[in-house]
Amino acid sequence: MSVAPSSAGASATSDTEDLVEGDRVEVVVGAPAHGGHCVARIGGPHGRVVFVRHALPGERVTAEITEIHRGYLRADAVEIHEASPDRVTPPCPHARPGGCGGCDLQHASGEAQLRWKTEVVREQLVRLAGLDPDHLVRVEALPPPLDRPGDDPGQLLGWRSRIRYAIDAAGRPGLLQHRSHQVVPIDRCRIAHPAIQALDVLANDWPNVDALQAVASTGGDVAVLGRPSGSAGPAPDDDLTDAPEGGPLFRLSGPPEVIELAAGRAWRIPPQGFWQVHPSAADTLVNAVLEMLRPAAGEIAWDLYGGAGLFAAAVAERTGGRVTVVESSPTGVAAARANLAGLIGSDGRPQAEIVEARVDVALARRRVTGPVDLVVLDPPRSGAGARVVRALAAARPRAIAYVACDPAALARDLKTFVSLGWRLEKLRAFDCFPMTQHIECVAHLVPA
Repeated sequence: MSVAPSSAGASATSDTEDLVEGDRVEVVVGAPAHGGHCVARIGGPHGRVVFVRHALPGERVTAEITEIHRGYLRADAVEIHEASPDRVTPPCPHARPGGCGGCDLQHASGEAQLRWKTEVVREQLVRLAGLDPDHLVRVEALPPPLDRPGDDPGQLLGWRSRIRYAIDAAGRPGLLQHRSHQVVPIDRCRIAHPAIQALDVLANDWPNVDALQAVASTGGDVAVLGRPSGSAGPAPDDDLTDAPEGGPLFRLSGPPEVIELAAGRAWRIPPQGFWQVHPSAADTLVNAVLEMLRPAAGEIAWDLYGGAGLFAAAVAERTGGRVTVVESSPTGVAAARANLAGLIGSDGRPQAEIVEARVDVALARRRVTGPVDLVVLDPPRSGAGARVVRALAAARPRAIAYVACDPAALARDLKTFVSLGWRLEKLRAFDCFPMTQHIECVAHLVPA
């Protein structure tokens, strides 16, 4: 079946009710939406919504239906009839409909990707948080990693320092299709760090593992881990920003700890532990947090969802006061205790207290108590949630820096903060994940 766009209203909508997966429709693509696709409608301005991947705003395309849901469709742009001036040839042959689902925006120029992500962040803040549309934010490109100073800003390729490969039934490694368990064998991942691309893991079969993880640290270490067959491997839409834990891992090569360089320190991290994926992201986010919080001598701080203690160390070095890290991952807790052990306050005592617990539980059970002046909040993709936000509002810190890897979750939590009498003082957004739909934001919140 082929359905062309129409303004016929009800009759056109009725025609689209018979669509099945694999059918093709011609649409004019609208604005980008959160999730790596653009919004189009079949049957006029009030027709069925279809989320189209591999398209750009303003393009006229033929879209192949990939999923049918009650209120919307999903589709891939398989033919481009009128191309956007921002369209480029994807540098990776696997970034195509039916191919690898890891990259969402390889068909867009670097500047177009920044505009795309800026529009997504602003739309989420207006629609979900109810913020003023004039609250300007522009997604910023990251500087090139220190080991590649001659490269273009933003590092569209070769930036990803941690990558997880799935293994298919024949033992071949690859990456997953979009929203699928289907493994796509690849020759190499173009956005992976050069040291990862140089590995031979993709040239071999792996009959006894379900997944592989490769790590290339900013300190020059390279490690490869395997997850034994029968344990949980990467899930569909495996998120770049989630900690790569979730099943037993064994080391195939490389050191038991890798060195990461950030915030003027060397960090020892197990290769399966969480760390920012872009080599320039850790310093970029730390600088944004410090710029917003402006820590003063003697102030007390909390680093919630603190991981290895990156933000805790940066804040504590400026305050000389006590800092409490709350982290639920045993790997993260062990890394924080090891890396923050040398922090000594102005009173000669250890500055850092590490609490192994979920943040909501730690706050509810008063395992973390006030007074507190500064809070760094760096939750997973799902956000902090209303329970945590209410607890923080009640603690009344001077300022909160909210580091968010999902703009929708951030917007929902900002709405809760505003309802409790807090104000968004400043927001910055960073393209920590070029070629993908992912965005990192840092929000500065103060009591209104």
